[in-house]
Amino acid sequence: MSAPKHPSASPAGSSRPGPMKALPKIIFMSRWLQVPLYLGLIVAQGVYVVLFLKEVLHLVTYAMTLDETNIMLVVLGLIDVVMISNLLIMVIVGGYETFVSRLGVEGHPDEPEWLDHVNAGVLKVKLSMALISISSIHLLKTFINPDQHTFHTVLWQVIIHVAFLVSALIMAYVDKLTTHTHTHTRHFHDESFVPPQKAIE
Repeated sequence: MSAPKHPSASPAGSSRPGPMKALPKIIFMSRWLQVPLYLGLIVAQGVYVVLFLKEVLHLVTYAMTLDETNIMLVVLGLIDVVMISNLLIMVIVGGYETFVSRLGVEGHPDEPEWLDHVNAGVLKVKLSMALISISSIHLLKTFINPDQHTFHTVLWQVIIHVAFLVSALIMAYVDKLTTHTHTHTRHFHDESFVPPQKAIE
């Protein structure tokens, strides 16, 4: 017959946390104040859908009269709207999942591939990449039709695009360092952990 287990040998996760105090509870519940912000972004997403359909209708209506350059500009405008829409989706879904509450879509067939490993660092890097894509579209539109822009405008667009690139590289590097440090620390603790002896039967 085995000896009864000591209470300290029970798993750490089995103990339920006690009730939160008033001030920490208020601070913790304040995250729900962000919900109207995400709902507002959903409304903005709907506005971009209307804008996209309007541009598609314009393209179809005047397809026979527009030249290749103008058609390319309209298509780039459509791609720009899609990029911004993707950015909104990442902010809405990833931000809510990271800062407000779980969405509970684990195992759902339509769950985004990037959602299962999203955190604040990954979200910032993905947002930076989305901003770079949007900036690239705007820069390409400027280069296709440079006569409508001054040299000063083109120069600042290039500078802003380079700034986005540098910022994304820095954030990706910092996120890599943070992840590596966290993994190394956890591995060190796992190796230094000595399991308790089994109860003598």
